[in-house]
Amino acid sequence: MDLLIGLLIGFLAAIAGCFIFITFFTPYDFLNGFYILKSQGSLGKLITLGSILDLVAFAVLLKLNKELMARGIILAVIIMTILTLFV
Repeated sequence: MDLLIGLLIGFLAAIAGCFIFITFFTPYDFLNGFYILKSQGSLGKLITLGSILDLVAFAVLLKLNKELMARGIILAVIIMTILTLFV
């Protein structure tokens, strides 16, 4: 169960990171910015920048001795990496 919670935290942190990047560093709103970056071929870079929050969540979970949740975050990053290769 903790692994699934970590997986969910990993995906939500990456989405939040993408949202923060698009909102504050581009002149577009979230959905339009997502589609524009996808059409420019920058979706992998966007997901990479969004995954920075995964690093923070990973460190916090390790500090709290929630190792299975931290493994879930790593699994989420691996899944996003594989999906980025195919998208």
